[in-house]
Amino acid sequence: MEFVPNTAAPDTYFGCNVFNEQVMRSTLPKKVYEAVMATRTVGTPLPRDAADVVAAAMKDWAVSKGCTHFTHWFQPMTGVTAEKHDAFITPAGNCRVILEFSGKELIKGEPDASSFPSGGLRATFEARGYTAWDPTSDAFIKDRTLCIPTGFVSYTGEVLDKKTPLLRSMDVVSRACVRMLRLFGNDKVKRVYTEVGPEQEYFLIDKASYDAREDLILTGRTLFGAMPPKGEEMDDHYFGNLTQRVSDFMRELDEELWKLGIYAKTEHNEVAPAQHELAPVYTTSNIAADHNQLTMELMKKIALKHGLVCLLHEKPFAGISGSGKHNNWSVSTDDGQNLLKPGDTPQENMIFLLTLCAFLKGVKEYAPLLRLSSASAGNDCRLGGNEAPPTMISVFIGDDLQRVLDAIENDTPLDNQSKERFNLGVDAMPQFRKDSTDRNRTSPMAFTGNKFEFRMLGSADSISCFNFVMNTIFAWEVTQFCDELEKADDFNAALHALLKRTIRENKDIVFNGNGYGDEWFAECKRRGLPNFPSTVEALMQYDRDEFVKIFEEQKILSHAEITSRKEILLDNYSKTVCIEAKTMVDIARKKILPVCLTYTKELCEMIKLKEELPPLLHVSSAVEDSLASEINDLTESLYDAISDLREHLAAAKSVKPVAEQAAAYRKQVVPAMERLRSVADALETLIPQDRWPFPCYSEILYNI
Repeated sequence: MEFVPNTAAPDTYFGCNVFNEQVMRSTLPKKVYEAVMATRTVGTPLPRDAADVVAAAMKDWAVSKGCTHFTHWFQPMTGVTAEKHDAFITPAGNCRVILEFSGKELIKGEPDASSFPSGGLRATFEARGYTAWDPTSDAFIKDRTLCIPTGFVSYTGEVLDKKTPLLRSMDVVSRACVRMLRLFGNDKVKRVYTEVGPEQEYFLIDKASYDAREDLILTGRTLFGAMPPKGEEMDDHYFGNLTQRVSDFMRELDEELWKLGIYAKTEHNEVAPAQHELAPVYTTSNIAADHNQLTMELMKKIALKHGLVCLLHEKPFAGISGSGKHNNWSVSTDDGQNLLKPGDTPQENMIFLLTLCAFLKGVKEYAPLLRLSSASAGNDCRLGGNEAPPTMISVFIGDDLQRVLDAIENDTPLDNQSKERFNLGVDAMPQFRKDSTDRNRTSPMAFTGNKFEFRMLGSADSISCFNFVMNTIFAWEVTQFCDELEKADDFNAALHALLKRTIRENKDIVFNGNGYGDEWFAECKRRGLPNFPSTVEALMQYDRDEFVKIFEEQKILSHAEITSRKEILLDNYSKTVCIEAKTMVDIARKKILPVCLTYTKELCEMIKLKEELPPLLHVSSAVEDSLASEINDLTESLYDAISDLREHLAAAKSVKPVAEQAAAYRKQVVPAMERLRSVADALETLIPQDRWPFPCYSEILYNI
């Protein structure tokens, strides 16, 4: 079906499918509207009678737009969203119905929780769970259904989702930062928000190629595939011209995102062939997380309409750059101040310096938590390569801020270097000022002017995990600072001493160099910075006593909830690797092995045919001999590698404790998968392309 673009200006339909403040202002009584706004801004509970009014207005608005159902839209620990649809209809006798939606239905839902991951928090037979309305995130319309963003908890109240910890962490950041601002005489700010702008990378491939690859269908990545003659060496795809199919896809995606009030702003070709990126404008962390989940869902749906498939796996193709999700994190007040904005004189901006020091101290002390917040089997394929940050956490702040911190630490005057201006040597082109920091692509966490860009997240990840962890760490450090400064007799002297001490004790976390260099690994070891190269090693840190403390004392997660998340994530890792390994065995035995045997047989028959020719017609069979011998040797290695993988897979499945099983998959199954792939990829380079049982990389990456 040919794409017909919307010719209307985006501002005329932006947010048209969202029950937002503008809609509420026009549909709700003034007192109810004000009660909803108070719930959003300061957390005041919404009265039940007000909820009934909101529900009725939501229903009328949704029905006027063609909706027949509503759903509580939530984010369980599966990594994707979930929804159970209920119709608005209520029997009214005489084969009639009326349309109803009550405040009770708005506030609370009851999905069956038995089949969602719980990590041992409840038994399978304890099926009841609750979804609870999140009034800080707007309801929206999707597929003729009113979707109500909600949290998700068990019957006994334990958190089973990704939204609830994020909301709790935002509250503790607000309380801590308001308390900090009071120390500086600011009595006006009532709430402080963490804000996020998640850049989303993804691949687009032709659906016919996707349908011919069992590994892509079952696992989201290619488990086999030799590198094509051309990859990304020429750097010609990055910011290159969009093909018409990709342009049409992006145009329709923008329109649908804008209708949902999602601030899609920037789109372009990424480094790898067939790879692209979308970046939104900042919004509060909770809404950004909801929007990112919707963005990923719409990418997949809209791609199919254009005969494409959107791949969100972190490493769908070996040998070329994988996809990340760059999480730009900042802190702002309700009156518009960005606490991470240095200003023209950062050395005099004490609020900025205290915020920065709290951030650096938190990253230094709780680096393992930040590392595990981006841990997954898919991301293991990407992290540490030259297209993604290394697995060691460090912070890039740039030379300008480094001079400020050095001056504070050493009690020396700051060398105020004027901002360098670029003169391009062309009279018609403007001069412009150099930014205070570079955008260090090799750092896991880089300061980029007024925010920190965390680059370790995988493209398929929910951003909720990193952000609730980062918020928790940051709020904890700000609270410790406030405890100390509130007791001081001389505030300014105590502040200077605190900044100086914090900089001195945590400067090892700052690294402004090349994170891809081999020397950085040695330097990390010298500095004592932790390195957890795999998901399994990272997740084992989750329930360390000092980490549990900051979650429990700030009421983000209980010890039981942390333990459950650790178990869920380890189990997910094992299941992911298990599915990939079984898929590899299936493809290798049923598709690759038969092709190799058949082609070897044909070569041998050709050799025999040449040998049987009369002496005068004798033709050399050296080429066939050599090729048949090489393929035969590799085919034997392929068979051995299949058997080896099957043995390791069976052994890993038999391991019972979740952590030990995940370790077995990591240490035994993953290397066996790599060995099998290596042999199969070597065979791909020898078998004729028309005989190979599925599309090769060249066919997939360069055909749209």
